[in-house]
Amino acid sequence: MKISVITASYNSQATIGATIESFLAQTHPDKEMLVVDGASKDATLKVVESFGSSEIRVISEHDKGVYDAMNKGLHLFKGDAIGFLNSDDTFHDDGALAAIAAALEQADVVYGDLDMVTDHQSKALVRAWRGGHYGRYSFQLGWVPPHPTFYMRRRVVETVGDYDLSYVTTADYDYMLRTLALNDYRVAYLPRVIVDFQMGGISTSGWRVTLRGNLECLRSRQQHLNAPVIDAAFFLRFARRIFQLRSPASLRMRRSR
Repeated sequence: MKISVITASYNSQATIGATIESFLAQTHPDKEMLVVDGASKDATLKVVESFGSSEIRVISEHDKGVYDAMNKGLHLFKGDAIGFLNSDDTFHDDGALAAIAAALEQADVVYGDLDMVTDHQSKALVRAWRGGHYGRYSFQLGWVPPHPTFYMRRRVVETVGDYDLSYVTTADYDYMLRTLALNDYRVAYLPRVIVDFQMGGISTSGWRVTLRGNLECLRSRQQHLNAPVIDAAFFLRFARRIFQLRSPASLRMRRSR
């Protein structure tokens, strides 16, 4: 099974090298990385090209943001399955893709666990995000799997379609909700860490963005699950995110591209 990893980048010269190294170190033999770059003004492309790997493809052009770049990846990937890795995140170990590929032999959608870290050198843990098993009412109860661990077979992408660009910070949440809650796919949870996520970004940048994201998530549930004006998930998710942002390490923010 060929696994495609899509990495959206923009001015990522300082971090994308570690991201690529973690991809190339994967023991799973049949894989590709597609770097979708938003016309970076720094040396991002030089860093990517310096690896000279046949497993890496790159396109660079102006886009409308990270979710637009991810949509381009959905239309250009060549694998049997696809997932996304931020340009400043890394795979947790060299067996991550092999575990995903094995699980996808019996499933349509696979996700796992994620460690939020201060940086990829010390790997100091800020928060351990454990995906847990998916159930029928999971989204209504504030549950969401870690998007960087979320992998889908090609037929799932062909059915679900693109990321909805009307969601500024939570199009990934809306996409996973549509994938899991509106379909009857075989879903597998891997109780292992897949990705080390460097803290900060468009979805982890302070309480105002947290509130906006939570309102967007509510809109997605209202649109697709007929949620009321305010539901239980609104309070459960907001409380968890505010608790997370109390950590000093989460005060340093990044642009997740």
